[in-house]
Amino acid sequence: MGMTQRIPLAERMRANNLEEFVGQQHIVGKNKLLYRAISTGTVGSCIFYGPPGTGKTTLAGIIAKMLNANIEKLNAVSSGVADAKAVIERARSQKQMFGTDTYLLLDECHRWSKAQSDCVLQAIEEGSIFFIGSTTENPYTSMTRAIVSRCSVFEFKKVSQADVEIVLKRALTDKEKGLGEYKTAVEDDAIKYLAFACNGDVRNALNSLELAVLSTPVGKDRKIHIDKQVVAECLNKRPLSIDESMYYDYLSAFCKSLRGSDADAALYYAFRLIKSGIQPEVIARRMIAHASEDVGMADSNALLLAISALTSCEKLGAPECYLTLSHAIIYICEAEKSNSVVVAMNKAMEDAENEREDIVPNHLKNHPSTNNDGHGSYKYPHDYGGYVKQQYMPDSLKDKIYYTPSENGREKNLIRKKFAKNGFVPKKK
Repeated sequence: MGMTQRIPLAERMRANNLEEFVGQQHIVGKNKLLYRAISTGTVGSCIFYGPPGTGKTTLAGIIAKMLNANIEKLNAVSSGVADAKAVIERARSQKQMFGTDTYLLLDECHRWSKAQSDCVLQAIEEGSIFFIGSTTENPYTSMTRAIVSRCSVFEFKKVSQADVEIVLKRALTDKEKGLGEYKTAVEDDAIKYLAFACNGDVRNALNSLELAVLSTPVGKDRKIHIDKQVVAECLNKRPLSIDESMYYDYLSAFCKSLRGSDADAALYYAFRLIKSGIQPEVIARRMIAHASEDVGMADSNALLLAISALTSCEKLGAPECYLTLSHAIIYICEAEKSNSVVVAMNKAMEDAENEREDIVPNHLKNHPSTNNDGHGSYKYPHDYGGYVKQQYMPDSLKDKIYYTPSENGREKNLIRKKFAKNGFVPKKK
């Protein structure tokens, strides 16, 4: 086997241009910001963040190639300050001698220390180098603020099942970079299952497909036969006993059982999904959402138990995590219900998007002006025993109420307290 064949399939099949690139149409689709920037050659420093295998590193390479720029690659895990300084010096030389831009492609950029980040700040500001970092972590919380503030941040989404199928079929027929030299007979169900089970990770899907082809013996017809069972073994998962439509039906039934306070049904649907090959983390993530959407302020402990269930799934794994998962399911079902959180969120989001006269009252500003706007000066609540009535909303929204406590669970104790401050009692729902 030659050296080129030793390179993983996912690496060999990296897209070389935007026509080959799949997914992320919300940022590279025609007339989207990044697409326009690439087309006009105005791409500045960027940070790409999102799940693994979604094309962050691939798109960074495509951009640098399309702009005919020099490409410098570093990995934040293995590089240091000296490596960064050497790249900057080469970039400055190229800029002075040939007027050529240099793009520094940095994988796992959240792992760079403050010292490493600081050494490239000046180079970014003066235009000696353009920075494209890729990370699976949220850069706003995991990276140096000075770097983030100088970059455009783009969030990558999981690649859709349909797009993953396109990449897998392309790999099976590509004789130069893919598996086209092998005589394979891959069942459609196997392709669909692999595209579904990889959970939007193209790298995982391609490498699992390669393992399936290379590890399966040639049949009597001199073809390599790949079915759903073989793919599941290469993914280290049991094959799903349900199709995509059934998966969403069971998940919907689970969610509605949580909302409807039927612990028996919720437990059944949860383990029906798990025994069908679904990871327990999927169940836990849905519970976290419903703990706020359907239980909310009526019993905030539901959210804590849902998060504990997810932690248990991630840290303990199956089957130990099943006990915590069941505990959280039963708690959420038996808890009193209130949708006041999601109602308040939707109302606030609507006004935040549409309100254009939201001038902050003078007494709430960071540096209040001396103009008398009728609000007076800011009253520090702790000087009044913890609460004092004053206007916090902008004048244009001062009478808006987003959060209305229900009469269920803990929230019934908030009704009198909240609305005594506002001078009225809410109508019952």
